[in-house]
Amino acid sequence: MKRHIPNLITLLNVFCGCIATVFAVLNRLELAAIFVFLGIFFDFFDGLAARALNVKSELGLQLDSLADVITSGLVPGIVMFQLLGMSLTGGWNAGDMFGYHSSEYGLSMIFHPLPLLGFLITLASAYRLAKFNIDENQTASFIGLPTPANALLILSLPLILLYQKNDVLNGIILNQWFLIGLTLLSTYLLNAKIELFALKFKNWGFKDNAMRYIFIIISLVLLVTLQFLAVPIIIVFYVLSSVLANFGDS
Repeated sequence: MKRHIPNLITLLNVFCGCIATVFAVLNRLELAAIFVFLGIFFDFFDGLAARALNVKSELGLQLDSLADVITSGLVPGIVMFQLLGMSLTGGWNAGDMFGYHSSEYGLSMIFHPLPLLGFLITLASAYRLAKFNIDENQTASFIGLPTPANALLILSLPLILLYQKNDVLNGIILNQWFLIGLTLLSTYLLNAKIELFALKFKNWGFKDNAMRYIFIIISLVLLVTLQFLAVPIIIVFYVLSSVLANFGDS
């Protein structure tokens, strides 16, 4: 029975991803973010459960990546689709980009292809997860930005819009060139050959986990002081600190 526990936790990740997908399509991005966060929570603990129960399996590995394709791949792509639509329409309903416009010449179809660029995030996430499943070198560290970290980065944007209440930040986030640049950067980082440290503790000693402890402490301070704005800063800090650590070791 215990061998099924990690897979059941992974399926909770799938369930949260499905709910988040529905909310993202309905443009309830704050609710989509909540269920993505829950899904990532389950994604973290299914691995812990598998190691604690010593029931790691190939099925669990494949199922974990399939769950991440939904929660940390599809949902961020839809959210970016919605944000790019908002940058064009100025409203909160990207559905306005598709439909028909009535004029004296009859009905004409409305179609804006730009928001579809957001699904590059989904494609890059799926590609990364497929590579991860066949790569035996990503145990103590990651090569490229993990999909959950990338999902947190993208999902933080609508939360900043809704809750930070800063006109300057809102103007930046809803700038289509910023969103295009972030989409391309996200797509690149997911599959970049950059070694990033993993938050996996083999023991609790500070000497062996100094970077992890420092990263967690700084992240908590940033979250308390900057709220949702802290998330993109933490992701940038994560990438830069990993790069600097690798440079120092070389």
